Amino acid sequence: MVIQANQYKIITDDTWSASLNRFLQQHPPSSCFILCDENTLQHCLPSLITSCPLLAEAEIIEVEAGEQSKSLEIAAQIWHTLSEAQADRDMLLINLGGGVVTDLGGFCASVYKRGVNFINVPTSLLAMADASVGAKNGIDFAGIKNMIGTFTEPVAVFVNPHFLRTLPQNQIMSGLAEVYKIALVSDRRFWSKLIKQNSQDLPAHISASIVLKNKIVKKDPLDKGLRKILNFGHTAGHALESASFLCNKPLLHGEAVLAGMLMESHLSWQKKMIGKKTLDLITGAFMENFTLPDISLINEADFFRLLQNDKKNKNKQLLFSLLNDIGSCKTNVEVKEPLIKKAFDYYKRQAHDQD
Repeated sequence: MVIQANQYKIITDDTWSASLNRFLQQHPPSSCFILCDENTLQHCLPSLITSCPLLAEAEIIEVEAGEQSKSLEIAAQIWHTLSEAQADRDMLLINLGGGVVTDLGGFCASVYKRGVNFINVPTSLLAMADASVGAKNGIDFAGIKNMIGTFTEPVAVFVNPHFLRTLPQNQIMSGLAEVYKIALVSDRRFWSKLIKQNSQDLPAHISASIVLKNKIVKKDPLDKGLRKILNFGHTAGHALESASFLCNKPLLHGEAVLAGMLMESHLSWQKKMIGKKTLDLITGAFMENFTLPDISLINEADFFRLLQNDKKNKNKQLLFSLLNDIGSCKTNVEVKEPLIKKAFDYYKRQAHDQD
């Protein structure tokens, strides 16, 4: 399938390698660099180069796997590497990895010499189904998730579902959480299909997620209105993810979003936007299809401090995107801390009961 985003195409089927070769032939860069981490270097890079012989001479830039690489320090190292190699504005950066690599690489490319071309080749389910669309690039700063970033589109995205075979199960489930999110905020029928078959037919779930997110992003590319529905689960989720690093029990991004979605579903119920039956349906689906991540070591004070620094807040108001129903979401809903505390406690009870 070829999906047209605003100014670039997303290739999601077995034609991806032929399409990438054709792109490189039609748009030959002055130099080519491939950004990867130690996992994609070992498990994905050989396949990429075999499929695309034109990349055999590309220079490899390796970063450490994990969220800690989304930092100003690592970005500076990448810029230094490009500068030392005398990479000019006609260079190409190929980001081969999950959301960390595509976020980091896209950010570095978007500001190096005021912007150079980059391609994303996502290797995780989360990156394929979610981060492949939307042109958001960024790094973490001062312990806050995605504090610094840009809206800059890649010149193309090539999705190879075969890379999913290299992933451990927890990474698959982390990515699946984002698939559930797009269904919850925009498509009730897709949600119903997901909860019946969970992780079966991942390539179809990826394509469906990309199509749904792409429709939203094309209407609101700069996150000023409709696109904010995609923040469901992320206000609480980002705070949980950042707080989990402080207690040395880091959550994967999708794990944090899963917990955030359950908390924010409870907030939706507290705000009388959904009924108890809908809350119970969502909670039951999550508990049946996922192992709820343990947040018992997360310090509540850290969690609330990080919530206060969320980039979606305005005038010191804590703003959330909350559900009106399954498949429907309302943005910029103000929520006070006592309600968030109740949602935090609700999640911990569900995770405890699952154990």
